[in-house]
Amino acid sequence: MTAAPVPAGLVPGLDLLQRALDYTRGALATITCADVDRPTPCAGWTLADLLAHMEDALDAFAEAADGAVGLHSAAPAPLEVRVRSLQTKACGLLAAWMRADSSYVTIGGHPLPIDAIARLAALEIAVHGWDVGVTTGRGTPLPEPLADSLLPTALRIALEGDERFALPVPVATDAPSGDHVLALLGRHSRPA
Repeated sequence: MTAAPVPAGLVPGLDLLQRALDYTRGALATITCADVDRPTPCAGWTLADLLAHMEDALDAFAEAADGAVGLHSAAPAPLEVRVRSLQTKACGLLAAWMRADSSYVTIGGHPLPIDAIARLAALEIAVHGWDVGVTTGRGTPLPEPLADSLLPTALRIALEGDERFALPVPVATDAPSGDHVLALLGRHSRPA
């Protein structure tokens, strides 16, 4: 399977980021006030915790477009305000990266290409979008073309033992790519 062509002038990772943002916007639209205290696939986190983490991550990825990465935890806000804020930040994230004036971002003294950062952001955004959908019970599986593109980054994270994600879980070799992406990050595609 080949990846969809990247629009002229768009870094391949930014195309992937756009597809992840589109998927996650759909998941955010499934949230109701009754969902906020539900447990998520992220061990020990409620949906409120996950939404706060997602907001922090979107802020950090947007700041990275300017060459600086930092986390600033938002004060708790009513659910409708938080979801609207996430949607607004998601819309602004791609624009921030398209305005970036450097092809590298320095993180911890190490320059990383925008493409790599965009792919990492796409993975985190899409997987947390899946987490939201599972939590509400109204989400959709990761689309296979998106999952196919996320798989190399998920594999790299699993092989590096990135502690921000759970340890990989077993998955059938013939399972869809989305199941493999989720398994590499410690998630069962069909939670119990």
